[in-house]
Amino acid sequence: MKTRSDRKRRVSLGEIAEAAGVSKMTVSRVLRGSGGFSEETRLKVMREVKRVGYVPNRLAAAFGTETASTLVGVCVPRLSSPFFGQLLESVDRSFGRLGYQTMIGSHNMSPGDEEIWLRGLLSWRPAGVLLSSRQHSKSTLELLGDAAIPIVEFWDLNTSPLDLSVGFNQFDSGHEMGRFAISRGRSRPALLGAIGDRPGRTKGPERFDGFSEAMRSSGVPIITVELLKDLPGFYAGYYGTETLLQRDKRIDTIYCQDDTMAIGALAYCERCGIRVPEDIGIAGWGGHEAASILSRRLTTTAVPTHQIGKLSAEHLVGRLRGEPVDDIAVVPTRLIPGNTI
Repeated sequence: MKTRSDRKRRVSLGEIAEAAGVSKMTVSRVLRGSGGFSEETRLKVMREVKRVGYVPNRLAAAFGTETASTLVGVCVPRLSSPFFGQLLESVDRSFGRLGYQTMIGSHNMSPGDEEIWLRGLLSWRPAGVLLSSRQHSKSTLELLGDAAIPIVEFWDLNTSPLDLSVGFNQFDSGHEMGRFAISRGRSRPALLGAIGDRPGRTKGPERFDGFSEAMRSSGVPIITVELLKDLPGFYAGYYGTETLLQRDKRIDTIYCQDDTMAIGALAYCERCGIRVPEDIGIAGWGGHEAASILSRRLTTTAVPTHQIGKLSAEHLVGRLRGEPVDDIAVVPTRLIPGNTI
C-alpha cells in the first residue's frame, strides 16, 4: 500500500468540467441527476468521471465548502455483536474527545458488503477509516489507495497493514487456551463453533487452529469438531454441546468459539447432570459480561475491547496530525483460568 503522500490526488469538480469541456455547474447537475443538459453532455461528463475514478463529495454538497472533514468511518462485522458494541462505544467516545465524529456500518464478514459501505462513506470525504476486516475486495483496495486518507485495520492484528493495525492475534489466543487445557490434564478435546451460512464468516476457526496446534504439539489430537451453520449464541452452544456428546462420549473438554456458546454448553451439562469440570471441561472466549454472574467462573479469554477502540482512534488522529505513530500496535488478550476446566 502506498503511503499517504504517494496516493493518488483527489480529483476536483473543476478538473472533470475542464476535461469534459463543460462548466462546473453542468458537471454538478449531471452528478445530481437533474436536468438542463443533453444526453451527449451527460455521456461526456460520466466518461470523464469513470476515467479518473471521481467520487462525489456529499459533504461539500451539503455545506457548500471543501473544508477539512472531521468525519471518520468505522466498519465492523455485526452491530449486534457484544464485542463490537463495546468497541464501538470506545471508538466513538475517543473520537468525540479528539474532535471527530463517526459514521458506523457493518459488513457481515463480506468483502462485497464492505466495498458497498466504503463507496457510500467516501462520498462524504471522511478524514479516515477504521476497518475490522483484513480481507478486502480488489475494488476496496483501489478505493482506499485513491482516497489518500489514514486507514486503521483493527481487531485482528495485521503484520502487513494497508496503513496502520491495532489488535491481537487470533491464532495465539487459541494456542494459549490449548496450552492451558493441556496443563489441566485434558486429553480428549472437541471444538464447538458457529460459522453462519458459509465458512470464513467468523474468526472462531482461527482460534481453533491455534488451540488444535497446541494440542497436537503435546500429542493430543482433537477428537471431533462441530461447526454449526448458525450465528454463535447461547442456544447454539446448548444444542451444539448436545450434538457433540451424542456423537462421542469420550470428550473431556469443549473449546467454544465464544463465551455465549460456552454458557450454553454449561447450561446443557447442568440440565443433564454432567459435572463441570469433573466430567467435562468447558472453555470460552471473549470475556462476555454474562460469564461474570455464573455460579462458577468460566475459563475464557478476555479481549481488551475498550483499549483496542481507544488506540485505534488515537493512532488514526495521530496520523492525521502528522505525529509519530507505530504502524502496528499489539493489544494482547488475557487468559482467565476460571474453574470450568
